[in-house]
This record gives sequence, structure tokens and C-alpha cells, in this order.
Amino acid sequence: MILYHGTNLDIQSIDLALCRPYKDFGRGFYTTELSEQAQKMAGRVAKIYGGTPIVNVYEVPDDLLKIPELNIMNFGNIPSGNWALFVMNNRNKYFTDLGNMNCNFDCKYDIVSGPIADDDMTVLFRQYQNNMITLNMLINGMTYKETTSQYSFHTERAIKLLRKVGVLL
Repeated sequence: MILYHGTNLDIQSIDLALCRPYKDFGRGFYTTELSEQAQKMAGRVAKIYGGTPIVNVYEVPDDLLKIPELNIMNFGNIPSGNWALFVMNNRNKYFTDLGNMNCNFDCKYDIVSGPIADDDMTVLFRQYQNNMITLNMLINGMTYKETTSQYSFHTERAIKLLRKVGVLL
């Protein structure tokens, strides 16, 4: 399987310590199967931080989400209540229940796969967190959103599965 990472750098080696915290699935290295999605992200990153949009291309085993030695959370491609809670918890700087299975601050999951929370979903999350809507209303609001997928790598043993095969400019 081919995965793409959009940025403004030709990444020679992945350093998890440089990855930003409070992302959808926690601190990690994020990729997608969709080159168009990675190209959009590369453009955004280059616009914010300068430089040229670059898409790093990686190959991973086709059975990536079935490797028994890894702890993997796979939410599929459709937003769900569990996925929404997981994303909200990982984005929340004040969430402290590290043992909670709906959080990856402690990198309990080597790899997490699921939809990308776009800006429309972020508004729904905020409404839910401010008690303006119920969890059912949140889920109903997400049901008709078009989503894209992401794969995040959170541990060194997961990063070792990424084999860089090129860049797209």
C-alpha cells in the first residue's frame, strides 16, 4: 500500500519528537492513501511555514492494519461516536485520563486509522463539548459529511514499517 505525507520538507528520517501533539489521533506521523489530500496539506503547510509543498511517498505492507505485533485502532472510513470521542480527547490539552482507551496521549496505539476531522466536524465537536448538542446530534451531523482517511504512526516500531519510495513536488 502507498501512503502520502504532505509537508514542506523532503523528510529523510521521521522523528516522532518533532510531531505536534493534540492532533486527531495524538502525537504521531500522519499519512493518507489519497495523494490529493496530501497535496492539499503540503500546500497548507508551505503557506503557513514557507518553503515548497512536498509530498513524501511511503510504502507499507498491504496488511498494515492486521499486523498482530502492533496495537492498532482502526475506525474505518465512516465517522462514529467512538471516533468523535477519540478525536476530541486527543485534541484536548486538558484531558488527563491517560488510561482511557479513547485517548492516545500515551501512544498506547502504534497505528491509528480513520477519517480526518475537517473544519465542519470541528464545529460540531465544539458544539458537543459546550453542551449545545447531544452525542446523537453530533453523530447525525457527521453522517452526511464527506470524509477522507488518515493513518497515523505513533511508535518507533510503527515508523519502521514506512519505507520511503519518493517525493512528489
